[in-house]
Amino acid sequence: MTENLIELGKKKAAIKAVEENVKKNMIIGIGSGSTVVYAVQKLGEINKEKSLNLKCIASSFQAYQLIIENDLELVSLEQYPKIDLDIDGADEIDKNLNLIKGGGGCLVQEKILASNSKILIIIADFRKSSERLGSNWKKGVPIEVIPMAYFPIMMKLKNLGGTPILRMAQSKSGPLITDNGNFIIDVDFGEIDKLIELDRKIKSIPGVVDTGFFIGMASKAYIGTRDGDVLILETPKKK
Repeated sequence: MTENLIELGKKKAAIKAVEENVKKNMIIGIGSGSTVVYAVQKLGEINKEKSLNLKCIASSFQAYQLIIENDLELVSLEQYPKIDLDIDGADEIDKNLNLIKGGGGCLVQEKILASNSKILIIIADFRKSSERLGSNWKKGVPIEVIPMAYFPIMMKLKNLGGTPILRMAQSKSGPLITDNGNFIIDVDFGEIDKLIELDRKIKSIPGVVDTGFFIGMASKAYIGTRDGDVLILETPKKK
């Protein structure tokens, strides 16, 4: 029953996000993850019903497939470097809408799309919401790294107080390889206090491509609740 409610909440969050934010002729970035599936299905439906002329940019091979399967127009960042709306999931969302992403291995591509979007909308279920990053997501912060540098990087991440693990592939032996040909290190830092400082220190390590921290990028989050409803969170306004 709980699983059914989780899926219902995810689906409702995705549909509501699409219905409230998508407009005609938009360039839309498509993120990755299970909740994004529902969003792209809804995009396909309304694009056909209302002739919205939507154009979609994929963040991953999964997103590429979803766009094609739902009869949406696939375009590239080279064609449309300014994205109107980016729809994506998250592994964890804090009270300020800072995120941990990359559980599916697409963090760099996802961050590129998010950074070139006017609006980043996050869709997720209640398990992803927390007061502080590192509270609920226990698999570590994903960090994409250049393969030759992974071992010294892991030593340096230990010095920053983390417990790093090289992510391994599931269906073959050896490390998981990203779409960019790199490795991912998952690092458990526990609950994270100084988020911006930690992100900066990790990025300063030679061989690190990027982190799974998305800081100050999301505008709004649609969260599927325990009872199958949708909670909408917005970035706190600066005083």
